[in-house]
Parts: sequence; C-alpha cells; structure tokens
Amino acid sequence: MNNLLIDTDVILDFFFDRMPHSEYAAMVLSLCEQNEINGFVTPVICCNVYYLLRQTAPHAKVIGKMRQLLSILDILPMDRNVVMQAIDSGFGDFEDALQNYSALEYGKIDAVITRNVKDYRKSSLGVFTPEHFLKVFEAQRK
Repeated sequence: MNNLLIDTDVILDFFFDRMPHSEYAAMVLSLCEQNEINGFVTPVICCNVYYLLRQTAPHAKVIGKMRQLLSILDILPMDRNVVMQAIDSGFGDFEDALQNYSALEYGKIDAVITRNVKDYRKSSLGVFTPEHFLKVFEAQRK
C-alpha cells in the first residue's frame, strides 16, 4: 500500500494542529516526505485547503504552505469522466465522490486516508483513518 489519496480533513488536521488527529496526520505526511509512501491530492482538495487556510492567514503565507505541501504530494487529474462518474455514483457527498473517482481513474491509488471513512463506504478502494493506516503500515514493515 504505497499510493495513497490523502483527504482534505487529514491535511487540515495537520495545518490546524487539531488534536489528537494532527499527530497521525503529521506521521502520514512525514512518510510522504521521506518517500516511504506516495501521497496524492486532487485539485478539489487543493482548493478546499487553500480556502480554509485563507480564513486564518494572508494569501502569501497560504501559498507558501501550499507550495510546501505540494513538494511532498502529487496531484491527481480530474476531468469530465471523473465528474460524471461522481454524479452517477450514489455517494452521499459529491466532493468525496470526486476524490474517489479521480483516484480510481488514475488507476494506481491503493487507498484513501481520511477521518470520514463512512463517506467512502461505496468506494472500491481501501479506506483508512490515518491512525489505522499507520498501524497497518507498521505491521507490513515487520
């Protein structure tokens, strides 16, 4: 399990230091920085993170944080096909459907890392909280 879509909530846990979740988010992002796993986001996640960080910091500072984030994460493409699959998916949350189908369309994503596991119950991908993923990852290392 090396290619992971990292959902908005995990990134925001890290940036806003939302305890106790920020510890696990930081550990996941650290694995990305160390190239032990490949982290991915979507353009929608980038927009959400920018928008929410911008509520508390000036544009230039937020752009700097986005640059740092994207130095360790890759961006999955989104196109009409992804959007149409999300529309037709039956997901209760359209945004999560977009993330899911962007990951599926890419074809190399092993799992989604999110605290909103229930929102991805229609996904055919593995879905883990950061804490659960770290336990599985550590067990696989041994």
